[in-house]
Amino acid sequence: MLIAISDVLDAAALARVRAIVDAGEWVDGNATSGPQAALAKRNAQLADGGAAAREAGAIILDALGRTPLFVAAALPAKVWPPMFNRYAGGQAFGVHIDNAVRVRRDSDFRLRSDLSATLFLSEPAAYDGGELVIEDRFGEQRVKLPAGHMVLYPASSLHRVEPVTRGARVASFFWIQSMVRDDGARRILFDLDQGVQAVAAAQGQDARATVALTGVYHNLLRRWVEA
Repeated sequence: MLIAISDVLDAAALARVRAIVDAGEWVDGNATSGPQAALAKRNAQLADGGAAAREAGAIILDALGRTPLFVAAALPAKVWPPMFNRYAGGQAFGVHIDNAVRVRRDSDFRLRSDLSATLFLSEPAAYDGGELVIEDRFGEQRVKLPAGHMVLYPASSLHRVEPVTRGARVASFFWIQSMVRDDGARRILFDLDQGVQAVAAAQGQDARATVALTGVYHNLLRRWVEA
């Protein structure tokens, strides 16, 4: 399932995040790459675990918790601390797939990467190129969203970032371990959740149809969730 989520960051939060990351320490993006990714990756990255990444990441995590569409789509069990990258001057990231398991350095925190997320921090008009290209069963999906908007997609997807030929593309990226491992099951739950919300809006939260569909949702969640 690939889904765009609008306005994860409002204008004030976006401005604060940009001020923090723009003033932070940027390093070679391959500082956190494995040997295969290093062959394809050319970008800059905010120093992982630094004060700027922690402060800006906390703002993003707080915003995610207040974004119902993210919670409904991801059913998050764990979220990797947000990281930040910047592409400029022809930099790009060739086709690759994200690691299945992420392990935090100097920590026992680990995460199975079910979903990948990119939160755009630059307006599309501020740079040329830089599309996130995700390969799925329906072909290539080219994503270039307004600042503050986010795309969520299966971490198992092949994807790449096209060269940035003008300006700079700044974004946050991170991974999510879902309570529901299977992407197809998450898709069913998400579609059912959206249906429940529509019925509740039309008939009321206490309508029999709303209550019945809510029960179906939670019974499927019980079947598929990994607590």
